[in-house]
Amino acid sequence: MLVNKFVKITTNTQYFMNSKCFTHQSRSPTINTPFFPEMPDCKHIPSTYTGPNYEDIKTAHETFVSPSLKPFYKEPLIIHEGKRQWLWDHRGKRYLDMFGGVATISVGHSHPRIVAAIIEQTSKLNHVSSVYMQPRLYEYVCGSEANELAFLMARLHTRNHNIISLRNGYHGATYGTSASTAISTWKYPFIVQPPGYLHAVYPDVYRAQWGGSKCRDSPIQTNRYCDCNQEQCIASEKYFCDFEEIFRFSSPYTEGVAAFIAESIQGIGGTVQYPKYFLKRVYEYVHKKGGLCIADEVQTGFSRTGEHFWGFESHGVVPDIVTLAKGIGNGFPLGAVVTSTEIANNLNTALHFNTFGGNPLACAIIEEEELQKNAQTVGTHLINLLNTLLSEFPNTVGDVRGKGLMIGIELISNPETKQPLETERMLEIFEDVKDMGVLLGKGGLYANILRIKPPLCVTKEDADFTFEVIKKALKKHQEKNSKV
Repeated sequence: MLVNKFVKITTNTQYFMNSKCFTHQSRSPTINTPFFPEMPDCKHIPSTYTGPNYEDIKTAHETFVSPSLKPFYKEPLIIHEGKRQWLWDHRGKRYLDMFGGVATISVGHSHPRIVAAIIEQTSKLNHVSSVYMQPRLYEYVCGSEANELAFLMARLHTRNHNIISLRNGYHGATYGTSASTAISTWKYPFIVQPPGYLHAVYPDVYRAQWGGSKCRDSPIQTNRYCDCNQEQCIASEKYFCDFEEIFRFSSPYTEGVAAFIAESIQGIGGTVQYPKYFLKRVYEYVHKKGGLCIADEVQTGFSRTGEHFWGFESHGVVPDIVTLAKGIGNGFPLGAVVTSTEIANNLNTALHFNTFGGNPLACAIIEEEELQKNAQTVGTHLINLLNTLLSEFPNTVGDVRGKGLMIGIELISNPETKQPLETERMLEIFEDVKDMGVLLGKGGLYANILRIKPPLCVTKEDADFTFEVIKKALKKHQEKNSKV
């Protein structure tokens, strides 16, 4: 319906771009100025954009797209083409994609093998649903709402209802998963949340009550002091004691728990890492209470953290259910729930069906191109570079954290109180980084955390460029505000 309205708007517009609008841009692979860091080379030359003009697309977006879907930046981008870690807008300007569609593009934009697989498969079969068998189904099984399905299976298996999640965690925006999401900015007013969802402790070693310089599984530690050692993390013990309290005060005394769900590293919440051993203690406790443990690997899976293929491996735990999406499809809307036959068999107590459960499109090249190793090498290199920003901009950069190519930079306005950087200033830095050719994400409760989650094929040269761009944007911010 919206497409038809859009067509009516654009039918009488000029589809080929007016050359007067692009006197400062061309199809050149890169555009550098004396004021910007030099962008790494790229041999790919994008095609010329021939679609509707910018204002028509902007008008259509503002008119017909849900108002909740707000584009990034003061001047929203029209992305026209992508190749590996690079994106081009409608003017031909090139950007280094350091956000990867929120950790979705795992092996790179328009990877030739994925393109070939799509062409080969769609020339034979597009869709038949899971009521029939087809030869590609065993490779990946699509599940559009992986966490919802995981909750259902856990409740059926345990015969209990409560789902426990961590504060600041994000597990989706559907009616059920939004109840497990524990970030206020994702909560609609006046809407009664469904029962059976409990939010536990917020184990952030930088911003929350406990944690210090030896607590995080990251090349970079927070600058708070702690007495922890290699065998024991005091912060982990204290946060676990807080976690136990939910069973004493919020959970029914005579009943158990259906499941505990957590991301290996909180993504939307701002790349928050838990103290060492915390997740392992929680898993053991939940299992003793008769519950299942769900690992939400939507953002941390498929080698993003570098050291392991799955994020939960870093915590030394074995989940009962694993939910997957984003990187599984490199941009295709694929998801999966992985569990044991015993747990999955509980779905046989009623009919269960998913229209897209038989999608035949699937591809995996992470291992063949050694992208996990690249994520660890390039990611560690970038994190170590970003670590220098803590001392160079102590009044603006509060924390650098993460591992592999899942990195967060928390921006503040007061290093003593850790007050988040004001929204206006945050957006100025965000916009400046974009103007210099790097696309980042932002997240956290106050949207004051720069999120770096690029395709796993980025290079050290890309990391160096990203660092220089962020550094220049911070320096500009510092100089501007020192004059105020």
